[in-house]
Amino acid sequence: MKDEVIKVIEEIRPTIQADGGDVELIDVDEKTGVVKVQLKGACTHCPMSEVTLKEGIGRVLKEKVKGVKEVVGV
Repeated sequence: MKDEVIKVIEEIRPTIQADGGDVELIDVDEKTGVVKVQLKGACTHCPMSEVTLKEGIGRVLKEKVKGVKEVVGV
């Protein structure tokens, strides 16, 4: 599952980088389905970062990677 998560993050990374931000994978817990990521760059202080995390990154990961239940920022 971790390899699949990495692949999807690499696919969506250019979109995040286009706005001056970035995303780093911190952990994938295959038992619980929780993926931990850290937003960087412009995303760090952006008021829309929670939306990016939940409705952007989280939604795409849940759609494309079987077993992902939740994406949380650290």
